[in-house]
Amino acid sequence: MTNNINNGDDIVSWFDSIAEKAGEVQTEMLRKILEQNYGVEYLTKYLGDTKVYELEGSAMESIFKSLVPLVSHADIEPYVQRIADGDTSPLLTQQRITTLSLSSGTTEGRQKYVPFTSHNAQTTLQIFRLAAAYRSRVYQIKEGGKILEFIYSSEKFKTKGGILGGTATTHYYASDEFKIKQEKTKSFTCSPQEVISGGGDYKQSIYCHLLLGLFFSDQVEFITSTFAYSMVQAFTTFEELWRELCIDVKQGTLSSRITTPKMRKAVLRIISSNTDLGSRIEKICTELESVDWFGLVPKMWPNAKYLYSIMTGSMQPYMKKLRHYAGDLALVSGDYGSTESWIGVNLDPCLPPEEVTFAVIPTFAYFEFIPVHRRKKRDYISSRDHDDLTEDEPVSLSQVKIGQEYEVVLTTFTGLYRYRLGDIVEVSGFYKGTPKLNFICRRKLILTVNIDKNTEKDLQLVVEKGSQLLNKARGAELIDFTSHADVVNQPGHYIIYWEIKGEVEDKVLNECCKEMDASFMDHGYVVSRKSNSIGPLELRIVERGSFKKILDYFVGNGATLSQFKTPRCTSNQVLLKILNLCTVKRFHSTAYS
Repeated sequence: MTNNINNGDDIVSWFDSIAEKAGEVQTEMLRKILEQNYGVEYLTKYLGDTKVYELEGSAMESIFKSLVPLVSHADIEPYVQRIADGDTSPLLTQQRITTLSLSSGTTEGRQKYVPFTSHNAQTTLQIFRLAAAYRSRVYQIKEGGKILEFIYSSEKFKTKGGILGGTATTHYYASDEFKIKQEKTKSFTCSPQEVISGGGDYKQSIYCHLLLGLFFSDQVEFITSTFAYSMVQAFTTFEELWRELCIDVKQGTLSSRITTPKMRKAVLRIISSNTDLGSRIEKICTELESVDWFGLVPKMWPNAKYLYSIMTGSMQPYMKKLRHYAGDLALVSGDYGSTESWIGVNLDPCLPPEEVTFAVIPTFAYFEFIPVHRRKKRDYISSRDHDDLTEDEPVSLSQVKIGQEYEVVLTTFTGLYRYRLGDIVEVSGFYKGTPKLNFICRRKLILTVNIDKNTEKDLQLVVEKGSQLLNKARGAELIDFTSHADVVNQPGHYIIYWEIKGEVEDKVLNECCKEMDASFMDHGYVVSRKSNSIGPLELRIVERGSFKKILDYFVGNGATLSQFKTPRCTSNQVLLKILNLCTVKRFHSTAYS
């Protein structure tokens, strides 16, 4: 029996109605936010005791934008810290904040607190239901089927002021909404809560997710994770541990590597011995080893319809590996959001991840968009801004133009007002009255030594070009990468760290290094390289497992595998120490010799 996700038409109809009149809905969202949080310390600082929300729509928006400034996280951090320290006065919201989300710190280089309320969990449930309804139109899912979810939460903790802290995913997986999502979509995760929470060891959780996924292999309808990285990690682990997993499937036992008592008890309560299944998996794995695990997913989970995860932005480098595991199975990109708020839903699940856009959900927050423009070449030399963008005044959701790039600004029900998210998006079109966004990159500049300005996307394109040369070495592939702008040694230069699988001759790696150096198109970089005010790019090859050590460092500091993203540029001294200790080869570019 197939299921239209608990009559998903109802939530699609709801979205259609708000998308049709997105501009009006946005005005009312701002009115609600300002009314609910009237009198909080932050807003009173700028609006005084004026009841702005009582004004006519355009007047209210105009006054709000003229009096409340655009801010970054650093501007609201003192307020959030006071909440963490136990200040119970209405600082950002009238609703008392009892929970704070902790970002992974992989993007900005350090972790940050963001207020978390029931609104966050409710919008997560809404977007998951909406996305599931659209996916069900393309991929028919059996009612009561299983989802193999590679999801992880971390230990919760109390701040100095007794506020509950943890990652956003940790809060969500422990919420009622997570249970409701399964009931509403009639699809149930393979793993119990004890495996998701993991007892602080994600490696034990991965093993149990895989074991339970195999135990329910014929019932698995699709496979998912928060980020594509987590899925690749899980399948890589499967390559290493499949023999051990087969033994547990055959015997109904659980490996001694699982030491967390609650996890052991929960898993053993579910599984039982299945000799036939274990033998079948063993036979398939032997065949898969001979083809380097190509098509692993459809072989192991024959009824799976697709793989579902966030695959845009910094996840794009993992697409090649994920496609290798997926074979001809569809890759469906997850939706667009951040620790601060959900933003847009993928309405076209049949599109490849590289082409996906996200329709803004106008009830989730009040959105503004700052038009940004690339600097002209002649502006580079004189500019001292660490940014390659100029910007205009922010516009509302209904004023954005197709083809224009913007930085996203949020005003939320959780106490963020005109908060610059730091994401650059391009408007690719409209769904009824709400814009469809293409994620471009994080605005934060990641590589700069002199007058050069290179973003995460620039680095990604360069690494992609360089790694194409690895095809000359049979069986070689790029596992992961990061970078660092070395300004201590003069002249300053870029260092790119690669972890690779397989044997590659030094002459090929020299070519890769030279190709990357020559592929940076930024005018400031090219001029600086020609004048030698920036030195030759350096490629450092690190030993296998180096990037897992970086993952372990972040998880050890409170992040979860669910939210982990390899930092594409780092100045973190601990990370640099790991990378430099693991470096086995160094190459310097001859591109501008």
